[in-house]
Amino acid sequence: MTFDREQVLRSAAALLSRRSTATMDEVARAAGIGRATLHRHFAGRDALVGALEELGIQEFDAALDAAALDEGRAEDGLRRLVAALEPSAGLLSFLVAENQLFEGDQVNEGWDRLDARIAAFFRHGQERGEFRIDLTPAWLAEALYALIASGAWTVQTGRVARRDFSYMITELLLGGARRSVEK
Repeated sequence: MTFDREQVLRSAAALLSRRSTATMDEVARAAGIGRATLHRHFAGRDALVGALEELGIQEFDAALDAAALDEGRAEDGLRRLVAALEPSAGLLSFLVAENQLFEGDQVNEGWDRLDARIAAFFRHGQERGEFRIDLTPAWLAEALYALIASGAWTVQTGRVARRDFSYMITELLLGGARRSVEK
């Protein structure tokens, strides 16, 4: 039987996004492999979380590229971004809650790159008069991350239909971020 790293990571992400305290034994069972096989490829939970972090950063980067944020109105770019992030929302939800990924000197530079891209998008929307200027780009980015994580959780628990994920997130964020036209 060949080891499918991506399948194992996706199974781990699906489990850990529902139960962040799952053991490595539970992760192995969820992935359909033995504990020894899991440990051969990921020496422990930290190594597994590190691999999930790399996958999450890679998928977030790909979603940003796919969303073509520089094309058209900022509102449309945000809609494309949320739709592109939807398949990775569970993984991103898990990663956002993993505080140790964002503490100390070993923070993955990928997060800084993603934050810079998202902040630049919101700043550009502000400069074009599409987003409010009294909310910082950093705050708008954090609000987006929180809504993605919350959206993933509510879909996962069955309280919200998957088809409503993108609509609910973009409408709530845009309702607060959109610059109103003065009359």
